[in-house]
Amino acid sequence: MTTRTATRDAWLTSTRATPATLRQWWVLTVRLIVPAITTGEIITAVLAPITFTASFYIPLNRVMTFAGTGFSSYAQFMAPIVILQAAAFTAISAAFRAATDMVSGLDRRFDAMPMHPLIPTAARMSANAFRMVVGLLSALVSIRFIGFHFHAGTANTVGFLALAMLIGIAFSLGADVIGTVTKSPEATTQMLVLPPLILGMLSTGLAPATQFPHWVQAFVRNQPVSQFAYGLRALGGDTRGNAGEVTWSLMTPPLLWAAAIIAVSLYFTVRLNTKRS
Repeated sequence: MTTRTATRDAWLTSTRATPATLRQWWVLTVRLIVPAITTGEIITAVLAPITFTASFYIPLNRVMTFAGTGFSSYAQFMAPIVILQAAAFTAISAAFRAATDMVSGLDRRFDAMPMHPLIPTAARMSANAFRMVVGLLSALVSIRFIGFHFHAGTANTVGFLALAMLIGIAFSLGADVIGTVTKSPEATTQMLVLPPLILGMLSTGLAPATQFPHWVQAFVRNQPVSQFAYGLRALGGDTRGNAGEVTWSLMTPPLLWAAAIIAVSLYFTVRLNTKRS
């Protein structure tokens, strides 16, 4: 009887100590999503694409239409950069959240609990994916309002949305690592504002590469923002047929850039969380 009781107590103790991984991930994800909705923080994800679209389309539409982009409209040409800016704003929010969790000591408290060390990161990424969906919907409405249309069929439209989400996840995962390392929400936010702005300006997102000085055109064409823009334009299509065909040669560079960002970010994510644990 004593042996049976001891066995039962050991089983109950083991059961209580076993982390309910899925439930923990869900609780931490809700912890991030619900306050963002109730406090109105999610409004930033909605307003950012609208603000960016209005800020660049209104002053540049007539100029770029006169200069020529080869597309049926400037809205069709600049649509990818609006999507990419939505991903960038999501990434900035991701870095801020990671830095906040680190500096507040929340990650250290999680380390002391029977929890897989990657669950807090997985929960933050789930919340980031939610913000990216909201930002992507706002961006799609914004570019549709100025005249963007999908012209490449249903499969390519789905591919457009999938690539946009992949880019957003890649940006957010990299930003999560930066926020974890920096440990300062203010410094992290300031650090991540400038790179998307510079790369966005020195890309084919707002103007063709031929309209840049000759000495910088190679960088403009080949940097990741331009490659992402090429891929999104091809998937979105255009009535003049100048968006490019969806081929492996065209889609491989943006996919490789996204995969490289994710791979490097995952490496440092695992290393940082394992080292801390």
